[in-house]
Amino acid sequence: MFLRRFVLAAVLITANLVPAVPAAAASPIGLTSGFYVNPDSLPASWARNNSGDARAARIQSSIGSKPIARWFGNDSNIGSAVATYTGAADGQDKLPVLVAYNIPDRDICAGHSGGGAGSVSAYRTWISSFAAGIGAKPAVVIIEPDALNGMDCMTQAQKDERLGMLLYATQMLQQKATNTYAYLDAGNAGWTTASTIAYRLNQAGIANIRGFSVNVSNFYRTSESITYANSVNSYLGTAKPFVIDTSRNGNGHNGSWCNPAGRKLGVTAQTGGGAEMLLWIKTPGVSDGPCGIAPSTPAGQFNPDLATRLIDGT
Repeated sequence: MFLRRFVLAAVLITANLVPAVPAAAASPIGLTSGFYVNPDSLPASWARNNSGDARAARIQSSIGSKPIARWFGNDSNIGSAVATYTGAADGQDKLPVLVAYNIPDRDICAGHSGGGAGSVSAYRTWISSFAAGIGAKPAVVIIEPDALNGMDCMTQAQKDERLGMLLYATQMLQQKATNTYAYLDAGNAGWTTASTIAYRLNQAGIANIRGFSVNVSNFYRTSESITYANSVNSYLGTAKPFVIDTSRNGNGHNGSWCNPAGRKLGVTAQTGGGAEMLLWIKTPGVSDGPCGIAPSTPAGQFNPDLATRLIDGT
């Protein structure tokens, strides 16, 4: 789809009907007609595979049928996986949201979502292939949730190593994913201070990309996240656009981050809303770890009871 649009633009330029504009200047939002709905998201797959379950229709209607980011981790074929996914979205003229989640020592402090690439060189190869898989297709990318905030238990050498990897990630997305809006993750309103995270964002190369994300996998209300993001911007030097994860913030934050009760789905993906975009970055119904109201469900695994509780706000 993007290729057809590009060819048409070239024809018009040749005919002197429109001025030539560099491809890198294009907005992925303007190049597409809405957000991509992944038919194979974890909620959609669960609903399809459990059609006889009384919860399936509700989960599909309220969650599986909505635009949700797809998270990409350690995969030796990451380039082709990303190319296939973004190609499917482009074939529908839709904008996919991807999460790059493979930093070494991932979730080093909390431990629930541990893993990631085995070395710095492995990560550099992985993120380069990730960016190349997107290429010129329109996309939104969230870079390494929690990576900047989750450094407080690291040694200085580990922090420097991580910042270097994130800087490389921003460079690869800038160079190889030319119609992508990429956002470094900046945590949430109740975690790292705005001044500290702004300093880290600058070290990690935010100048190379579109902006930053807030509230990923958390529950703070959109208004709280806007206030926090504006505060981060006040320390950045050059204000940057930001996106907010609204997947589970319908009832706000209750003091817990790991499968807390009483949370609710937030507004579905849209442009604007006080940020550049409001997105479902965390997949509703996917566990934060074996904790809270899902004490036996590992991080990253879909739990239909978690999903229905988010639908009902219970």
